[in-house]
Amino acid sequence: MSEVINQSQDPLSKRGMFDQVPPKFTFVFGLVIGIAAFSLFGYISLLARVSSNGTKSATNTNSKTTGLVAGDSNTNVNTNAAPLSPVKAVTDEDYYRGNKDAQVILVEYSDLQCPYCQNFQSTAKQIMDKYGDQVKWVYRHFPLSGHPDAQKLAEGAECAAEQGGNEAFWKYADKVFEEGTVTSGIPAVAKAIGLNEAAMKTCLDSGKYESAVTQEFNDGAASGVTGTPSTFIVSADGTTISKIPGALPFAQVEPMIKNALGI
Repeated sequence: MSEVINQSQDPLSKRGMFDQVPPKFTFVFGLVIGIAAFSLFGYISLLARVSSNGTKSATNTNSKTTGLVAGDSNTNVNTNAAPLSPVKAVTDEDYYRGNKDAQVILVEYSDLQCPYCQNFQSTAKQIMDKYGDQVKWVYRHFPLSGHPDAQKLAEGAECAAEQGGNEAFWKYADKVFEEGTVTSGIPAVAKAIGLNEAAMKTCLDSGKYESAVTQEFNDGAASGVTGTPSTFIVSADGTTISKIPGALPFAQVEPMIKNALGI
């Protein structure tokens, strides 16, 4: 025999358990729950925003990192962040390509044993092919201490110029970059470009151009050069317009040339 519940006596039969809670308490309880829910939503939103900002910051950082251009350097100083220093005036003693009286001059401080300088040769040649009647490309020595053959390779360029002038200087530089020459191979380079091999060896052994190369290095250092290639875009009156930061490709350098030319 089962027991039958008398609904008229059961306090929960007609209304739910929470209906027995006083209205004031219900209001307060609901208000607390609402505030808690709103706070939780705000916290989640804030967390999402912080995470988003963090992602953007990381993206920006990576962008800057990948945008840096490689180059050989004696130090870790970022010369591009500092104000540009005056570059030693270009004279008839400088070796150049292009228009001697051009309104814009590229003054490149380079190292003949530097692979990044070798890469930049392609960029500079493209500039000269397209803007050679408006641009003058000047080469100056900046042999880095970390490259054991750089000093002698630079002296070899001066010895080449002694035999064949400006044209021989550039032929020598092109050949050295092309073959990745070391000191022992300099006489062979001279022969390959039509110079006297024995005369090259005699000149090189004498060390007669050591101080000239060192002076160019010091001039570059005085202009803020710490690595290679370091190329300044200079106006005909000697004003430094801008600096090409490393071995940039032609597509990135051309706008800088156009800006300097006003086109």
